[in-house]
Amino acid sequence: MIIPVFLVFAGFVALIFGANWLVDGASALAKKYNVSDLVIGLTIVAFGTSAPELVVNSIASIQGHSDIVLGNIIGSNNFNLFIILGISGLIFPIKVQTSTAWKEIPISLLISILLLLLLNDFVFEGMTSSSRMDGMIMLVLFFLFLYYVFNQIKQEPQEIEHTEQKSAFKIWTLIIVGIGGLVLGGQLVVLNSIKIANILGVSEKIIGLTIVAAGTSLPELVTSVVAATKKNSDIAIGNVIGSNIFNILLILSISSILHPINYNPKFNLDLFILIGGTIFLLTSMWTGERKKLDRWEAAVLLGFYLCYTIYLVLREV
Repeated sequence: MIIPVFLVFAGFVALIFGANWLVDGASALAKKYNVSDLVIGLTIVAFGTSAPELVVNSIASIQGHSDIVLGNIIGSNNFNLFIILGISGLIFPIKVQTSTAWKEIPISLLISILLLLLLNDFVFEGMTSSSRMDGMIMLVLFFLFLYYVFNQIKQEPQEIEHTEQKSAFKIWTLIIVGIGGLVLGGQLVVLNSIKIANILGVSEKIIGLTIVAAGTSLPELVTSVVAATKKNSDIAIGNVIGSNIFNILLILSISSILHPINYNPKFNLDLFILIGGTIFLLTSMWTGERKKLDRWEAAVLLGFYLCYTIYLVLREV
């Protein structure tokens, strides 16, 4: 039992360092071609913080562990929304831009509702699953979201910051080592999380929703908490909403295309919680101080999900 727990921890460390090295290398590569920091932040960094989920899910999908795949995606999104925003909002109330309140949060809500419909096959007939067709639909929507992001960038041009560039050798070393860390960390987390589940007699669903989801969301947690302490609200909430959209449209779509994912209807409750939490976040933009997540609202998010997680664990033990 001690060895699998240690290897899961080691896997999370490899995932976090791998994601950081990949982001640093990719950012340096982008700067070589004079791409603005805004573009880097909205694309490479957003992808980098979601990279642990992508690696873990791809491995779990290929190996046929559907509950790990879905538990990681749904659990990570709930962790991002309730825990990360809850902690960040308690540190400093989060103000958001008008576009975030009117566009990004509603987009995230609609995508979560679409996921519920696709997984329960309310759109296409067949077995309850995330099929390759569902994956293709989500992937197309992901590219449409990227198109929307780049249109936003065109409307708000940013000056390019000229900084000392890394050598090509250092850039590619960071990228290759970062990818290696992600692959190694993903293997360690998936294989040893399953061992822990078997030892404790806990379902893969619970492991995916708790240990794996929390571990792969650590990059988002660190990013948002640091942003909150620096009173950078746009990064704090943008990181969470962007990551949730990436997780569903990119990561789950790739996982489904690699291997169709059988859907356990027990996840419906967690999806309803995700949808309800996103609706709560949306309404919080228009209650109290407008376009702001107040401390009491952040406390509600954090308190609710902590209670729900305890309930999940106690129900399994």
